[in-house]
Amino acid sequence: MNVSSGTGSLTLATDPQSRHWSGRHAAYRSSKAALNALTVFYAHTLADDGIKVNALAPGLRRTDLNATAAASGGDPAEAAAAAVRLALLLDDGPSGEFFSWDGTPVPW
Repeated sequence: MNVSSGTGSLTLATDPQSRHWSGRHAAYRSSKAALNALTVFYAHTLADDGIKVNALAPGLRRTDLNATAAASGGDPAEAAAAAVRLALLLDDGPSGEFFSWDGTPVPW
């Protein structure tokens, strides 16, 4: 389970109507896009071994790390619960997918 970001979605980054569309934070955005590519790569590479690999976009969270935006962020416990759900998928669970903290698929 990789912790990514909606800002790493190439689909959302190229949609001018998306809140993820902006020229800011290029290094962060490109690193998350690379992580998303690795997620797909490892999901396919490890599939025969029964290993699932997915990406999670936890969303903005109220943490000390992002103090300037913390007031508008969500509860970190929600994102942690989403990470645990993805880490404990059953054998028939998805692999090579990208999810928001609430389980909604995020476009690559």
